[in-house]
Amino acid sequence: MALEFHNSLTRRQEPFEPIQAGAVGLYTCGPTVYNIAHIGNFRAYVFEDLLKRTLLYCGYRVRHVMNLTDVDDKTIRDSRAAGTSLAAFTGRFKEAFFADSQRLRLAPADVYPAATEHIPEMISLIQTLIAKGVAYQADDRSVYFSIARWPAYGQLVHIDRDQMRTGERVSHDEYAKESVADFALWKAWTETDGDVVWDSPWGKGRPGWHIECSAMSSRYLGPHFDIHCGGVDNMFPHHEDEIAQSEAANGCRFVNVWLHCAHLVVDGEKMSKSLGNFYTLRDVLDRGYSGREIRYVLLATHYRQALNFSFRSCEDARAALQRLDACRSRLEEAARLPDAGVEGARAVGTKAGAAFRAAMEDDLNISAALAALFDLVREANRLLDAGSASGTGATALLAALQDMDRVLAVVTPDDGDSVPESILGLAAARQAARQAKDFRRADQIRDQLAAAGWVIEDTAKGPRARRK
Repeated sequence: MALEFHNSLTRRQEPFEPIQAGAVGLYTCGPTVYNIAHIGNFRAYVFEDLLKRTLLYCGYRVRHVMNLTDVDDKTIRDSRAAGTSLAAFTGRFKEAFFADSQRLRLAPADVYPAATEHIPEMISLIQTLIAKGVAYQADDRSVYFSIARWPAYGQLVHIDRDQMRTGERVSHDEYAKESVADFALWKAWTETDGDVVWDSPWGKGRPGWHIECSAMSSRYLGPHFDIHCGGVDNMFPHHEDEIAQSEAANGCRFVNVWLHCAHLVVDGEKMSKSLGNFYTLRDVLDRGYSGREIRYVLLATHYRQALNFSFRSCEDARAALQRLDACRSRLEEAARLPDAGVEGARAVGTKAGAAFRAAMEDDLNISAALAALFDLVREANRLLDAGSASGTGATALLAALQDMDRVLAVVTPDDGDSVPESILGLAAARQAARQAKDFRRADQIRDQLAAAGWVIEDTAKGPRARRK
């Protein structure tokens, strides 16, 4: 099966055909760095990571660009409220984003362009739009894109042009669908901007949000590239405006394939601070869950379906990963033994790998992919129980797990998941008590370990600690 994606632009699932054979230009909407990113944001970033890893898995070379929006209405508003410079204010949230991304095992982008570092490209793009007659400077000294002068406007979200209120303008970055109107490309300076200002041919001011991504994607991927993605909330106005200004300026198609992930909800409700169900990644980590467990939760629902986050789902992810860890540990032990069942083990690995790849090629069908992963775990345990997977056979099954992990990035425990020295000490004390036949003491230590969140498994090679 060829790699296929559901294209938001055409609203159909289509075979993926890159512009350049074997290579993919990928642009993903990154964070607006005015606060710590929440788990809804990271639902989109994990989806984009799964997409990128799938492209690599399928043999493509990927050039990945993820922008950092460090100047817009919100960053200016909140930096001024904090009484600090825009750069200092956004800098700490950039650092937080990269730290959180690492905890969730997001593969780094090739380029992270910051909006404030690409103002000349934005000014040049706006000049082109004015020269082509689709942008104008209004009486408020700001520059706007004219919806009426671009008949192709609305192709992504299929806006009814008869409902568009031409002649109206919106100066703020985000607006509701019913507010379709000319949007700001360059915003004339006002007192609310403070010291956030750049010189331009139209006077002092700053760029609008939408022009930023058009300028930066063109700079690093060219005017026409393969895939652009983000959350469904970005479709309008942001992505629609990107398409209009990019295609009007460059005279060519902007992006071939648009992918959008659905919203994250918490226990079936929209996440909000007023409901007390608003969580950053750090909030969930503070509850005792690992980055790997949270990643599993965020990727285990198909990207076009709403993801219902709950702490029950975190517990389910923990259980699934513990099952995976137990199988991997058994295979690692069996790999050190003489060969047994080599051909049968290889056949199991090959079958599971083929099912996994077919699932990911089918618009990132993660449910079927995870089913293939745990089919492999079940069959591996069956072979291990029968003594029919050791040596090279066990190694082949481990290789199949690792091959799937090139996409999933959940097979190997976090460094923080290693057993602490204090737990190892208690496990050793329990073992010594058992050997001395002091079973009362051994049971007390077992209960102490359980209270700390650890279980001791007695194996042929001695006790092994794992998280509950």
